[in-house]
Amino acid sequence: MIRNVVLGISGGVDSAVSAHLLKERGYNVLGVFMRNWDEHDEAGRCSGEQDLKDALWACQKLQIDLRQVDYVKQYWTAVFSQFLDDYQQGLTPNPDILCNKHIKFDLFHKHALERLNYDAVATGHYARNSLGNFLEHTDARDVRLLIPADKFKDQTFFLAGIAQESLQRTMFPLGDLLKTQVKQLAKRIGLQRLAEKRESTGICFVGKRDFKSFIREYITSRAGDFVDVDSGAVVGTHEGIHQWTVGQRCRLSSFLQPYFVARKDAATNTIYVAAGHEHPALHSTRIHIGDINWLCTKSRQQLSENGSLRCRFRFQHTKPLVTCQLRLHEVQLDAPLRAITPGQYAVFYDDEACLGAARILHGEPLQQIEMQAAIER
Repeated sequence: MIRNVVLGISGGVDSAVSAHLLKERGYNVLGVFMRNWDEHDEAGRCSGEQDLKDALWACQKLQIDLRQVDYVKQYWTAVFSQFLDDYQQGLTPNPDILCNKHIKFDLFHKHALERLNYDAVATGHYARNSLGNFLEHTDARDVRLLIPADKFKDQTFFLAGIAQESLQRTMFPLGDLLKTQVKQLAKRIGLQRLAEKRESTGICFVGKRDFKSFIREYITSRAGDFVDVDSGAVVGTHEGIHQWTVGQRCRLSSFLQPYFVARKDAATNTIYVAAGHEHPALHSTRIHIGDINWLCTKSRQQLSENGSLRCRFRFQHTKPLVTCQLRLHEVQLDAPLRAITPGQYAVFYDDEACLGAARILHGEPLQQIEMQAAIER
């Protein structure tokens, strides 16, 4: 029987309301604040100090203990170093997926379950667990990561890289609530301050800084060429492939149509660009992926047995889902998508659950597929 629960407390309204809901159900709750990044903003203040103060304040109001764990070194190794390596190789990583995979649902899980010897872990993520948001159905044979009630706040995309077995001991108290309901409840229980707190967005270690300025602090700029994908002509120069991502407008002057990044070649430090927002070099229907991290045993078995799986796809958490045919290391989209970005994650869904994810190696441009078809004719 589950009695003791460790809750990740961030200093925001979601984790605080999660604590209240757990206490309301009679669980013995311990709050833990994770410090993952040790950096000061331009004014010399540690960006996590206010979050810690808010976490302490919330725990005092809710009458639960709060402890701290320091994962700064581990975060640097598992998330930030990988982030920098990827950018140097011309990739565009997703540090939020890496943080959940390596820190929150691995190190933190082990700390809570093995070192503290608690029964379960809870988070303030907007997601649902097929075993129940409070693990009411632990006798079920399989566990899946389900889409939450709040489709707009859905965070399953960022959880798609975690180990499936971690879900067996994870609670999502907010799974059946809308964000508006969470804020209303926060005000009702005396947490108005957190209900009105501005939510953090973007990459946590970049903060409010300009991304190009931030990345220059860690990666040395190296000048290279912008090359037109159609003509092969040099149409401009750049200061480093790490400062650009696929689909981004290049702001090159004196051309009839604006140029956009089509692909990057780290070996030659070349950025290939396409003229026009809808150029076929910017769109893909076939995507090559790495190994799949499965969060659904049944779907994994179906792919293994049939060689393919009909499901839905997205590679940006705010974009609509697109139906696709998934194979072991390839995705065939029903409709072309723009700016498929190497280094990002292909995340797969059925009607009610996140099935898993795989890293995008590259998308085949429609231009390339059209040229191949013409040769074959």
